[in-house]
Amino acid sequence: MSYTVFVDGQEGTTGLQIHDLLARRRDIEVLRISAELRKDNVERSRLLNAADVVFLCLPDQAARESASWITNPRTCVIDASTAHRVDPAWVFGLPELTPGQREHLRNSKRISNPGCHATGFILLIRPLVDAGVIDPASALSAVSLTGYSGGGRKLIEQYQVDPLPSRLSAPRPYGLMLGHKHVPEMMRWTGLQVRPVFMPVVSSFYKGLTVSVPLHFSALIKGADARALHEVLRERYADERFIKTMPLSDVAALDAGYFDVQACNDTNRCELFVFGSADQAILLARLDNLGKGASGAAVQSMNVHLGLDEGLGLVS
Repeated sequence: MSYTVFVDGQEGTTGLQIHDLLARRRDIEVLRISAELRKDNVERSRLLNAADVVFLCLPDQAARESASWITNPRTCVIDASTAHRVDPAWVFGLPELTPGQREHLRNSKRISNPGCHATGFILLIRPLVDAGVIDPASALSAVSLTGYSGGGRKLIEQYQVDPLPSRLSAPRPYGLMLGHKHVPEMMRWTGLQVRPVFMPVVSSFYKGLTVSVPLHFSALIKGADARALHEVLRERYADERFIKTMPLSDVAALDAGYFDVQACNDTNRCELFVFGSADQAILLARLDNLGKGASGAAVQSMNVHLGLDEGLGLVS
């Protein structure tokens, strides 16, 4: 059986990547809008309602507008913007979120694709909250180091110049007004009651992302240590194809003590790490911000919704 797909926003970074992932699929027919009609709302609306699955790769307001035009009850919408990630009428597109999440994805026609930073944070923290190791009232912090492709076309153009301006050659923290758009979904889908302090950092490599969460054992349930944290994550994701819990304090994953942010690039895999001492731990999630952090996650949710092999067209 074949399915029709339309990408609204096909020229953006995520849209192009979705096209690449679907190009080798014999079961998918991609509907394309001609260049001269890309801003023709009548033609866009026709294609939105003609497809079995629509990917919205648009700014938030444009995504809301496009979603409102879809009246075909058979069309499944997967929104890659921030617009619907905490909307109760939309299902969060992270199949590994809870044991029942795949059933929700199969039954819903409205799916919100997670943000890249949020994906790593949620995969680390949600199991620990569910297990009672982290109190939902805990005040957590996180830092996420990412490649510049996560900033979209304008940021990519800034970085892909020769010579590279010196101000762009070093990592650049941002979101310093503490209002990053991923924070609401980080709270909603971990169950945290206190807004985490979150600082993303962009650097001069194209893609790759690592979220780090520092923890003091004194702030966890009595008796919790690095081994306990690791065991919760290992058990939670033991049967997951795309989530891999790496060995505790995995020295073999380090290069002379340094951590490679880009080691999951070109895959839909997310690797989880726990590094611990006697009284502290650092949790790390590593993924491709354009893969499991964007287009790969969207295609994975599509596969689940359609009842296909979840990994079809994806690299684990």
